Amino acid sequence: MLIPRTDKRAAWLHDEQRYTVRQLSKSWLWRSELPTWILLITLYGGWFTTLAYHAELGLFASTLLLILFTTWYLSFQHELIHGHPTRWPRVNQLLGLLPLAVWYPYGLYRDSHLAHHRNHLLTEPGEDPETYYFSAQYWERLTPWQKRAIHWRNTFVGRLLLAPLLDIAGVVKGMLTAFAKGHRPAMVMWLLHFALLGLVFYELHRRGFSVLWYLIAVSYPALAITKVRSFLEHRAADDPLARSAITETSLPWRLLFLNLNYHSVHHDLPGIPWYGLRKIWLNDRALYQERNQGFVVKGYREWWSNYRFRPVDVTVHPGKREENRRAS
Repeated sequence: MLIPRTDKRAAWLHDEQRYTVRQLSKSWLWRSELPTWILLITLYGGWFTTLAYHAELGLFASTLLLILFTTWYLSFQHELIHGHPTRWPRVNQLLGLLPLAVWYPYGLYRDSHLAHHRNHLLTEPGEDPETYYFSAQYWERLTPWQKRAIHWRNTFVGRLLLAPLLDIAGVVKGMLTAFAKGHRPAMVMWLLHFALLGLVFYELHRRGFSVLWYLIAVSYPALAITKVRSFLEHRAADDPLARSAITETSLPWRLLFLNLNYHSVHHDLPGIPWYGLRKIWLNDRALYQERNQGFVVKGYREWWSNYRFRPVDVTVHPGKREENRRAS
């Protein structure tokens, strides 16, 4: 297990961040969480309005708008998980239970993502539920075609086209396992998810919007777009502070992903609301670049240019490879 660094430089930087947060949190806008409330109204209003007027908008325009609002909704659910816009987790959960993206129950996403935020275990196979890395032992058990599929998934194009399908397959497998083993909390979560999904499908049908088209042309592309942000936002590194990326990108991407492109800041200060992440980054840019050892990306085009059809090396975790070498 890798232990977080606790040197004086890191502690001093954290004190500086706390001061910055205290200054920002004095404003009424910050304390009221008004930006997140406006976001909530915009998302639900936009999604349901688009559905209501999809005939007038036409299939192409309405599909694009539904993809936009569904992708944005996934970013909003992430914000809810981290304690916004209210201090009450149950209230936040109620605000994000509706499965507009279809496949993931809110509770499943919440539990998995909070486990992902154990920074000292970030990227480690078997510990970080959102890692793309494998242990050496697991990798050796994979068949050649499975390894080829993973290499394809590790290209930028493959991440968009294939990764959502693999994620969905994993979620369905987990659901079937939960029901087979009679795991009651998981079964209740899934039954509630199915009930809410039935309401979404009913509304789609009532408005004359094809459920099958929604699954293929809205839900899947929305999941794929989230893979743009997460393509290589984490890397294996000895220092946990160097494992999360900063991606400097344009305003539309920042809004869509609610500033999660400043991922190193988010993992450092996960309780900061989305509209504060950029301010903290701009205030401490040089120090964050030092802290994450230059893991800074100049926009998502960099990933597209470098890894469009070339796989990024995210297979066997380097630490696990070294452990396996020593054991043998």
